[in-house]
Amino acid sequence: MRTSSPLAITSNPLNMTLVSNDPSWWPLIDFNLGTSYVTVASSTMLVYDWALMFGQELELVWKHDFSVMTVLYLCVRYGGISYSFITILGNFPSVSLTDLVSNIIFIAQSGISVVENAILGVIMIIRLHAMYQRSIIMLTFLVVVFLALMITNVVIVVIQNSHNSYEEFALSGTYQCVNMGVFDSARLVAATWILGSVWEVLALSLALRVAVKHICELQRFRSTGRTIGDCFTVLIKTHVLYFAFFAAVSCLIMGFMSPKISNSTSVGAKIYLGILQIFLPVQMFILGPRLILSIRQYHAKLVANSEAGTGITTIAFQDPTHESTGGDV
Repeated sequence: MRTSSPLAITSNPLNMTLVSNDPSWWPLIDFNLGTSYVTVASSTMLVYDWALMFGQELELVWKHDFSVMTVLYLCVRYGGISYSFITILGNFPSVSLTDLVSNIIFIAQSGISVVENAILGVIMIIRLHAMYQRSIIMLTFLVVVFLALMITNVVIVVIQNSHNSYEEFALSGTYQCVNMGVFDSARLVAATWILGSVWEVLALSLALRVAVKHICELQRFRSTGRTIGDCFTVLIKTHVLYFAFFAAVSCLIMGFMSPKISNSTSVGAKIYLGILQIFLPVQMFILGPRLILSIRQYHAKLVANSEAGTGITTIAFQDPTHESTGGDV
């Protein structure tokens, strides 16, 4: 969205579109134009990744037995694509949007972001629940913590949206949607990402804890160690990569809260925001679906090897002395 303006703006009392060719607006126009280019680039990257992975998606999702994880995958993948197109519409300077449409786009972006983060949290809970041998105590703990953080996050987002008001300005032949709300939401935005960071650190710590435990167990169960070790390697690799991008996005957003960056139209601010616009969809909409695809791909490989007579069994997420399948994680 073309959401911020480093220049003072006076609201039109007649609530009509402001039309101006004043050169003082040019820094803002140039900044938002650069932002729109990066938005298109990040959306193109997202669609390219979808096309690149569609073969795996067809085999591992569409042809797979319908389950909760299937629904979660489709929501994350196609919700991300929807988010990218909505973002392009909100940042396209040659498209005129009414004040009402501008506000709807912002609310849709916020809503999709909240829902997508909730889905990613549920995926993480299911993975951890499986890694902890389907422990009811661990599941209860994860659900309670996640719900507490998620409800708080939703309340903060609702408060933030209630104080935002977007209006369209026609500036030097371009259309700019500017947030006219006087409420400073920087602290609320920071609070939502702090809550998210608490959850992600907890999830990573629990995953590493159980992984270390199983590494120790491998010393006693070498006969089945390869299967368990390979499975946990896939889980930890995807989890750590996802967390690394989340941590990077969180740091970038926290830095963007600084007035020196958020209220600037400098080249440095453009680059900073551009990096954030690339990292955010990668973390949520590219690495997020891979949390599911990676495990299903691993399980499919085990099934293929087993049918080929290699004698490899699926012993994912369970005690090494018991056999069970973990392909739906």
